[in-house]
Amino acid sequence: MSTSVIFSTFFLTVLMVIGLFFFIRASVKPRIEVVRLTSEQSENSLLSQLRQYFDQRAYRVVALNADENQVTFEGFVRPSLFLAIFLTLMAATGMLCLALLLSYALSEKSNFWLGLLLLSPLAGVFYWKRAGRSEQVLLKIESLDDAVATKSVITVRGHRDELAALQRVLSLKTSD
Repeated sequence: MSTSVIFSTFFLTVLMVIGLFFFIRASVKPRIEVVRLTSEQSENSLLSQLRQYFDQRAYRVVALNADENQVTFEGFVRPSLFLAIFLTLMAATGMLCLALLLSYALSEKSNFWLGLLLLSPLAGVFYWKRAGRSEQVLLKIESLDDAVATKSVITVRGHRDELAALQRVLSLKTSD
């Protein structure tokens, strides 16, 4: 194999390992968003439905501001076993590619480079330790009285996956 092919393949593999590093690091990044949702229900019935929803999701009320109709829920988000295993397998694949290339380019210590595979479980451990964390969801409910019907507008601040699940389960629409 020519030297130019080895160097270009090595360059692409290094870029892949760098991308893998940032992918693993981004797996534990909190993704907090603020969204306004509307409902056709009254403020009181919607608030009881929201409390029931968050109780089922193992969240508890940590702050209540009755003057501003604001409730803060807190819950522990467990890490995903599937994602921990997936990240470990991705890291093992990346390290194997790098080790094979290094062992081919630097053939005098070819078995030494395969030791890089021992680093791959660190990706799963990193994810497992950082992904399990306490998260808060902040709700603010406002009532809009039209001539036709009563609507409620909820301003929710929380993790984007939690917001999507809330919107789907309670059939809420995004506010314009």
